[in-house]
Amino acid sequence: MPTPASSRALPAIAVDPTNKPYFDAAREGRMLIGLCKDTGKHFWYPRGCSPFTLSNNVELVEAKGTGTVYTFTVMRTKEPYCVAYVELDEGIRVFTNIVDCDLDEVKIGQKVKVVFKPTTGDSPPATMFTPA
Repeated sequence: MPTPASSRALPAIAVDPTNKPYFDAAREGRMLIGLCKDTGKHFWYPRGCSPFTLSNNVELVEAKGTGTVYTFTVMRTKEPYCVAYVELDEGIRVFTNIVDCDLDEVKIGQKVKVVFKPTTGDSPPATMFTPA
């Protein structure tokens, strides 16, 4: 029997001044990633300091929102769910969930696209991926 993706409730996300631009974009259905302006390299998670240079010479840029499953595991709990690293087309890896699919069909190398799932309360949506 196929394992469906979970419809488990997602907890509220804490928004603060450092992550507000990311979550404002997520509410609009856009995925932002960090760009170190000193090195030209993208990074995840978006923040005000480059992980490469420790400089604050960074900006948020819009990602394509597409990528490939790098690795994953299915948590076979009462409500099964899939956690994964997705390698974005921009070359960075994001720790996330794979949703809206038969979890028995998730494969390494599978093409995926970003989706934003509601969380509890008036919290911004969570960034997840689904098969493309």
